[in-house]
Amino acid sequence: MKIVVLDAEIANPGDLSWGGISALGELTIHKDTPYDEASVAAAIGDADAIILNKVPITAGVIDKCPNLKYIGILATGYNIIDIEAAKARGIVVSNVPGYATEAVAQHSIALLLQLTNHVAVHNKAVHAGRWADLGQWCFWEAPLSELYGKTFGCIGFGAIGQATAKVAAALGMRVIACGSRPTEAGRAIASYVTQDELLAQSHVVSLHCPLLPATAGIINRENIAKMRDGAFLLNTARGGLVVEADLAEALNSGKLAGAGVDVTATEPIPPSSPLLTAKNCIITPHIAWAAIETRTRLLGIVEENLRAFVVGSPINNVAAAH
Repeated sequence: MKIVVLDAEIANPGDLSWGGISALGELTIHKDTPYDEASVAAAIGDADAIILNKVPITAGVIDKCPNLKYIGILATGYNIIDIEAAKARGIVVSNVPGYATEAVAQHSIALLLQLTNHVAVHNKAVHAGRWADLGQWCFWEAPLSELYGKTFGCIGFGAIGQATAKVAAALGMRVIACGSRPTEAGRAIASYVTQDELLAQSHVVSLHCPLLPATAGIINRENIAKMRDGAFLLNTARGGLVVEADLAEALNSGKLAGAGVDVTATEPIPPSSPLLTAKNCIITPHIAWAAIETRTRLLGIVEENLRAFVVGSPINNVAAAH
């Protein structure tokens, strides 16, 4: 079996091994692949199986690759795959659910703590000599705020939302949530409320929902107006959930006190993005999933998915669910 990895460098820049996957067939690794159909199809060639992260697999690519039987995704989301075209050809499409739950929750809280405690700001000030120059035993460059007793609201309350909420609760926060499918596990952590109630009550609004037509641009001028004055927004889900111009306006006007985002509508973020010049907007480059432990788990599940396909018992086959 011929196996091709199309964009290997992000998930594994060299600190992990492809050995388990190479044991399953003849492996070709591309650090990166241009996204146009001709380049993608050329990189795939006569491969039986491909592994990818963000390279789009369109119906046109599928048509150009008659040997293709398996698509393994180095991620949970699979919107980059034309699932209907894959299903029509009988191609198995396996994703990796749940591999980054704890890591994304950790990053969400890291963004929040940076907004409330400004650790990086004060570290930089101390190293620049500000503490020594002032001659006082204590100083602060930005307002500090305590999270205890405040309300943490999760829009989307699946595994990642619940994991994040548990940390918020451990900090003494009241947790509320809204989601499409309330569960008993969710009720054990948070009180379910309507979206409007969540926006109005939360000191921190954290996004953990998928990007769907119903959720695209959910953080917009209208919904920001429903939020508490001085609230924080966190987004470690999908950039398209936020109308970035509206968020920047709210930050610059002081309606919102700050935002921490790990995802943007266009990635990488363009120099023209209004978020780059917005007040108190912390932006990280889509790294919530990228801890070495998380990526090790990811590659292990990708290997398990491919191994299951080889023995004729596919797992995590999202094509079969459509």
